[in-house]
Amino acid sequence: MTAEIILFYLFAFLVCAGAISVAVSQSIVRMAFSLVLTLGSTAVLFLLLGADFVGATQLLVYVGGTLVLLVFGVMLTATGPFTRIKSSAADGILSGLIGVVFLFIVASTVTSVDWDGGKGVAQKIAYGSHAKAVEGGFNPAQQGNTTRSLGLSFLSIRADRDLRPGVPPAVTEQTNATLVVPGAPSAAMPGMSPPPKSPAPLSTGYLLPFEIVSVHLLVVLVGAAYLARTKRRAAVRS
Repeated sequence: MTAEIILFYLFAFLVCAGAISVAVSQSIVRMAFSLVLTLGSTAVLFLLLGADFVGATQLLVYVGGTLVLLVFGVMLTATGPFTRIKSSAADGILSGLIGVVFLFIVASTVTSVDWDGGKGVAQKIAYGSHAKAVEGGFNPAQQGNTTRSLGLSFLSIRADRDLRPGVPPAVTEQTNATLVVPGAPSAAMPGMSPPPKSPAPLSTGYLLPFEIVSVHLLVVLVGAAYLARTKRRAAVRS
C-alpha cells in the first residue's frame, strides 16, 4: 500500500467523520469546526486525485468564502451567543431519508464503474504520430448508464472518448473517428507548416465538481441576502 492510498483513506475518513459531526452536533461552533475539517479534507482528496485547480477552488470558495460567510451570518443573526440548535424528530427522519437517497445514488455509481478495467474504454491504433480511435469501443446502451458516466466524469474520464493509460484524456480532442493529440509531433504535408501546439487545460477535467462549487456559491449569496433582509425587517418593526 502506497503513501498516496494511505493519505486517501485518511482524508476520506476525516470527510465522513466531519460530515457526521455536522449532522449530529447541536453547537454552532462545533458544526463550523467540523465543516472546516470536512471541506478541507475534500480539497485534499481533489489534490490527491490530480485536480489541483478544483482543489484550490474548493479551499478558496468553500473554506475561505462560504464557511466564513456562514459563520458571520450566524454571528449577526443569532439571538444569543453560541446558540444551540435543537432539531425535532420529523427533521431527523426527513434528513435521514434524504441521506439514504444520496447514499443509494453514490453506491450505484461506485458499483457501476469497472474500476479494475483500466481507463482505456476505447481501443486505439497508433499510426506514427497520429492516433485513430476505433469506433465501437464504447456502447452506452450496453456498457454504461447515467450513474456510470457520472462516476467516470468525477475521475476526469470521458467514457465515450478515452485514451490508453499514459495519454491524459484532458489534452485530447476527437473529431469524428480521428483522435488528434495537441502538442504531439505530426507529419506535416509538403508546403504546409505544422499545426500550432495547444496549451494544456487548466482544470485537468473534473468539470462537474467545479460547476457544483459555482452553483453552491450562488445559493450561499442568495441565502446571505435573505438573512440580511430578514434582519432589517425585524429591526424596522421593533
